[in-house]
Amino acid sequence: MSESFAPPSAPTAPTGPEMSTAETLTGVFFEPSRTFESLRSRPRFLVAAVILLIIAAMVTAVLYARVDMGAFMRERIERSPNAAQISEAQKDTQVKLGKTIGMIFIPLSVPIALAAGAALYLLLVMAFGGSISYPQSLAVWAYSWLPPSVLGAVIALLVLFLKAPDTIVPERLVATNPGALFGEDASRVLVALLSQFDILRFYGLFLAALGLRKVAKISSGQAWGVVLTLWFLGLLFAVGSAALFGR
Repeated sequence: MSESFAPPSAPTAPTGPEMSTAETLTGVFFEPSRTFESLRSRPRFLVAAVILLIIAAMVTAVLYARVDMGAFMRERIERSPNAAQISEAQKDTQVKLGKTIGMIFIPLSVPIALAAGAALYLLLVMAFGGSISYPQSLAVWAYSWLPPSVLGAVIALLVLFLKAPDTIVPERLVATNPGALFGEDASRVLVALLSQFDILRFYGLFLAALGLRKVAKISSGQAWGVVLTLWFLGLLFAVGSAALFGR
């Protein structure tokens, strides 16, 4: 008697819950665990990245419309230690250049941070013994920073519209860290250090650790090791920049 054998079926890739792009954008706020499980097999990131870019551009546009950034930059130049060696013409040039760079660089920093941050996640996950693709890293970075960016934008816009323009300090629009409690004469190094202990930033780190754990299938300790390593490197850069350049 002949026996028929069905061909072995190909192994199926691990799948997460089916979620549309709209569902992932809202789900990362209310059910982040399920959202990142969905992003594991379908690592979307483009729409979230575009929203982050729009948020940065919108807040920057409102800031420049509400606050005299030229006067703000000139005041910073006047307070610098080498202000006496800078001519008025040079100050005018620096102010104009600073305003132009600010308008362009703030929104432009979003895709730069997205690309670089995803690359660092990829390298650090591998260093901690995990495995993740670059599109998956992009998805984790974009979606983990979407909720804190939205909340930060809401706070910034409220400050810009509710406070008198001449009382707004652009560097402290979103005062969610202890560094914002210090005045202009405080140590720049101390302010830079304390500014890294930011509520919204830690919210983003929590989402990033959760995302890496779900997407890269690594342990909670490994995921937190990745995000805290990156946070600590940022802290060293901020403090070092403040010590060397006063900002």
